Amino acid sequence: MNEYNLKSPSEIYSEKRVIRFSNWLKGLILFFILFLFLPWTQNIQSNGLVTTRMQENRPQDIQTQIAGRIAKWYVKEGDMVRKGDTILFLSEVKDDYLDPLLVERTREQAIAKRNSIDYYKGKAATTQMQIQAIEKGRELKIQQLKNYLNQLRSKLKAEQAELVAANNDYTFALDQRDRQRKMFQEGLVSQTQLQQRELAYQNSTAKKTVIENKIAQTKQEIENNQVEQNSAIQEYMEKMQKAEGERLSSLSDANASLADAAKLDNQATNYQMRNKMYVITAPQDGQVVQVKKSGIGEIIKDGESIGTVVPAGLSNFAVEVFVRPVDLPLIDRGQKVRLIFDGFPTIVFTGWPEGSYGTFGGEIVAFENTISENGMFRVLVTPDRDDKPWPRQIKVGSGAKSIVLLKNVSIWYELWRNINGFPPDYYKVNSNVKSKK
Repeated sequence: MNEYNLKSPSEIYSEKRVIRFSNWLKGLILFFILFLFLPWTQNIQSNGLVTTRMQENRPQDIQTQIAGRIAKWYVKEGDMVRKGDTILFLSEVKDDYLDPLLVERTREQAIAKRNSIDYYKGKAATTQMQIQAIEKGRELKIQQLKNYLNQLRSKLKAEQAELVAANNDYTFALDQRDRQRKMFQEGLVSQTQLQQRELAYQNSTAKKTVIENKIAQTKQEIENNQVEQNSAIQEYMEKMQKAEGERLSSLSDANASLADAAKLDNQATNYQMRNKMYVITAPQDGQVVQVKKSGIGEIIKDGESIGTVVPAGLSNFAVEVFVRPVDLPLIDRGQKVRLIFDGFPTIVFTGWPEGSYGTFGGEIVAFENTISENGMFRVLVTPDRDDKPWPRQIKVGSGAKSIVLLKNVSIWYELWRNINGFPPDYYKVNSNVKSKK
């Protein structure tokens, strides 16, 4: 048997196992190589919540505009309400608003203020008449002083004419006395004649002195008249300024009363509006949930939330998701997104969205350029009109997971990118293609 190189069965079986393993290994290597060249869709995964694009369709808190004490409840948690239905009634807790006749009394105060306006306006009109009377009195007084001044000036002219005549008489008497005195010295005239000339000279001197004193007195009266005119002008000016001040004060009081009346009207309107705020009504149609106050007599602060109204028949659903700052440059409007809603079974192949089951299509419509409190950026996703509609069973506030679809690359490239820590490839959505669709 050794001459024919016969092998044992165990050796023959061992060789077949080696050949089969080698073939399997080559097949696996070939499959792995081919697998590396398969397409892979880059994506960004993030968690979010279901919301709605219409602000009026979002759950809304029921808040009070004023502080008060709960007097009566008209609904219970879980009730369906329509817009304007009464939720509860409040009673007043502040001392400033406890008066049940507060509105009426405030309006009475406003009426009294308006009546005082007429009084102040009448006082201002009377003061204006006083100013006119003072003005006329000033004109009459000044005219009287001017007339007297004209009389003094005429008197001064007459006295000055008398002074000229007196000076002539004085000169003539002086000349006669001097000549008579010389003739007396020569013995041509008697002493009696000399004395007569002396007496005539003294009389002319005295007359001249009297006229000069009259002229000086008249000039002094003219100066006094001018001073009196200035004094009268100043006196009447002070009276007019005082009267004008009283008139302006009356007008100021009238304007202040008008402002007070308007303020009281405003307060009365505010009190009237406050009375309507005791009734808390539903802001929209929906269901009352999450009631935070209970019982009767509990005090509520102004602006405090009482509960929430979830709108009925919501539409325009959207999903808000949050992406990391490093992924924000990869986000653009119009990008396609695959969504997974809580409570709906799914089979997800991350890199092959076409092969996933239970996901729903979405499209990015907006993203915020300011970072949120959680350190991420908010992105809003709406239903993709070219894909199947979102399920009707989803509710606002339920959880959702988004897979933002990016560029299609090979698997080997995606592995190489992740090993080196590179970000996904950035690309722009073709808006022209989208518009043609």
